[in-house]
Amino acid sequence: MEDIIYLDNAATSFPKPDVVHDTVRDFYRANGVNPGRTGCDLALNAEQMIHSTRRRLSAFFNQSLLDAGTPKDPNRLVFTMNATMSLNLVVNGMIEPGDHVVTTMLEHNSVIRPVNHKVREGAEATYVVPDSEGYLDPTEIRKAIRKNTKLVIVNHGSNVTGVVQDLKAIGAICHEAGVPFAVDTAQTAGVLPIDMAECHISFLSFTGHKGLLAPTGTGGICVADDAEIRGTIYGGTGVRSAVPYHLEEYPYRLEAGTQNLAGIAGLSAGLDFVEQRGVPEIYRHEMELLALLQAGLAEIRGVKIWGTQKLENRVATMSITIDNYDASDVGTILDVDYNIQTRTGLHCAPLIHEHHGTTPRGTVRLSVGPFNTKEHIEAAIRAVAETAADRC
Repeated sequence: MEDIIYLDNAATSFPKPDVVHDTVRDFYRANGVNPGRTGCDLALNAEQMIHSTRRRLSAFFNQSLLDAGTPKDPNRLVFTMNATMSLNLVVNGMIEPGDHVVTTMLEHNSVIRPVNHKVREGAEATYVVPDSEGYLDPTEIRKAIRKNTKLVIVNHGSNVTGVVQDLKAIGAICHEAGVPFAVDTAQTAGVLPIDMAECHISFLSFTGHKGLLAPTGTGGICVADDAEIRGTIYGGTGVRSAVPYHLEEYPYRLEAGTQNLAGIAGLSAGLDFVEQRGVPEIYRHEMELLALLQAGLAEIRGVKIWGTQKLENRVATMSITIDNYDASDVGTILDVDYNIQTRTGLHCAPLIHEHHGTTPRGTVRLSVGPFNTKEHIEAAIRAVAETAADRC
């Protein structure tokens, strides 16, 4: 394991901090019962941990409200399995036949596919096109909004090229138009500061296993206090079992069944690590390494960097191809010959690959995380250079 250079943090952060591993093991060993289903001490401990994590994450995404002394309702932070489930709940809870949704060509399939299913059922969708580097012009969002637009949904950070969109500008447009604004923060939560109130975000979808350094199978939606969404999953909540329909109050409106107790304990520990190290410090570290990686790869004959090469309004993810190679072959060579883990293909985001001209085979994606080092980056540059030299 010590010989592996892991540059696939856009898929999931790895390794996790030791505190995450320890907390999952210790909490689940001591309190691994069903929270909210009984009044025994162990169940109460589990429920208290879930509520504490709910409250902390709600504050994490709403710092301006906390600073103003008007903290957000923490019960509107609902837990899911991942950002994909969160985004499905948002799309399915907001869009009906005849409605219109505005989204973009930057989106992951966790948005594209639910939206397309709604279109097949009778809704309408507009996919806003970014510029050549991958950035959205907020005025194009404004132009796309119609009288029947019920949702604008935007990817904060691209999982292909790392471009980061101007949420404040887009949110202001949505607020002025009276249209709910949903944001996919899968690539940015824990890496960039995000404030829902400042950006007029109605629904913030996040995953735990990337920038928040938590186990897989964790995520959620933070619902603004002035936003409403229909529940679309139903079942047990552990409270008021005699009620024949699913409860309308939050968090139960969007939660059903037994929670991922071990995962949420790990999410709490991941949040501890992020807050103690500091989001700005994590971002500075990752972007310094990305700058080194990008500069080194740009000097290699036959290597093409796709999307922006700016170092501002960006997260530490980039995509490349090498002349005379299929992207999947490059990934295999880096893995087998150099022990460097990357991701190849379309990265579940086919429209942005179409936009950049990298379909059908995609790119080699390299994404930096908080535990990468300068030595990792230098080794990756050497490996790509040696690979390219064989055919370029």
